Order: sequence, then structure tokens, then C-alpha cells
Amino acid sequence: MKKKALIRISTFYVIGITLSNVFRFDLLKLHESKEILSVLELLLTSPLGAIGLLIGALISIHLLKKERNLHYSLFGTSRKWSLIMLAVPVILLAIFGVNNENGLNIHYYGIIGGIGTLIYCFCEEMGWRGYLQDELKSMKEWQSVLLIGFLWYFWHLPFVSNQNFMDNIQFLTWMIFGSWGIGKVIDSTKSILAATCFHMIVNIMMFNNLMKNGIDGFSKLVIVGVSVAIWILILIIWKKEIKTIPNKVVN
Repeated sequence: MKKKALIRISTFYVIGITLSNVFRFDLLKLHESKEILSVLELLLTSPLGAIGLLIGALISIHLLKKERNLHYSLFGTSRKWSLIMLAVPVILLAIFGVNNENGLNIHYYGIIGGIGTLIYCFCEEMGWRGYLQDELKSMKEWQSVLLIGFLWYFWHLPFVSNQNFMDNIQFLTWMIFGSWGIGKVIDSTKSILAATCFHMIVNIMMFNNLMKNGIDGFSKLVIVGVSVAIWILILIIWKKEIKTIPNKVVN
């Protein structure tokens, strides 16, 4: 790997793991004085847990662009399909509703929770796929998947709160599998937003500060199941369109 690439990756990761975890572990005590945040505060503060990845990625992407053209962009090869994919889980969350401590209408809060979660996932995907997967294009796929999966695992610092060896191995395995799966999505669409949608599956099912226990298990399964089914259908149609206009890329 070239020295410049190592510098870019190091810059991205050091910023990502330090700045993001300042907010993920609330080291600034932003939530200490308030048990319940306003809707605006929820939307502004919840994505901060991944803000380091976004900032690190933007810096390293800027440096990478000086060397070569990028493979991925915000909308990839279709602005239309990227935006439709984003809308699907938000609409479903609005329909099912999300219980919350703010006393807000559950359907309205479903929209808030959906948008906030998408912003968080987007910040992560700008880092892992939008930048790092693009940076590692010269590597073999399995090498890239393993490296991204490990860095993604370590970024979460799961061993800080859970020292169980098997739990951490399981978490690492999911990060590697996710790197492979979401990597396939962005490779086929070139869209960071499409990757963001599939990242949201994990956040809905497991890690989500905005919705926490506001959705029961059955509703989660339905929301995720319907979303994935619609997304797969969109990807099939999208792939056919790419074949007719193979070099189309929307920034």
C-alpha cells in the first residue's frame, strides 16, 4: 500500500475513532443535565456518535480526489432510486409508530426517529464505504472486507462494555459480514445512500439511541422485512437500468 494511502487511512481512522467516541460515550456530558431531549436536540445530537467518521472521511476523500477519480458518490447511478430507498423505512416507521419518552405522537416520532437514524447511518457509511472501501479498491475483495470489518468492529469498542470473548467474536463476525454485504450494494449502485439504507437494518434491530425500546420485536421484523424486500426489488430494477446506461453517475 502506498505511503499516501496509509496517511489518508490513518487520518480518517484517528479522527473517526477519537471524535466519534467523545460523543458516543458522552464524555462532554451533553445529556447529563437533561433526561429528555427536545426533537431538535435529538436530531442534532444523535448523529454525533458517528460525526468523526464523516469528518475524517471528508478530509481523506478530498486528499484521495487529488490522486484519482472516486468510484462512489452520494446518489451513485440514480438519484431517483437512492431517494426512494431512503423514504421506505421512514414511511414504515411513521405507519407503525415509535413509543418515546418525549410524549410525542408515535407516528410523528417514527418520522423523527427514521430521519435521525438515517443521518447517523449516513455518517458511518460515508466513512466505511464512501471513503475506506473506495480507498482499498486496489486490494483483493476479501482483504478489503476483512480490514474494513475489523476497523469497524474496533471503532465500536464493544469490549469496553462487554468483555465476553465469544460475544466480541460474534460482533466482529457481523461487522465482517456487513462489510461484505453492504459493500456489494455500493459496488452495484455506486450510491452511498443505498449503502446507508442497508446499514439502517442493524440500527433498527439492535443499536439505536433514538428508538431504543420504542418498537416491539414483531414490528421491527416487519419494518426490516418489508424494507429489504422493496430494496431488493429496487436494486433489480436499478441494475437493469445501469445496463442500458452503464456509465451514468450522479454526484
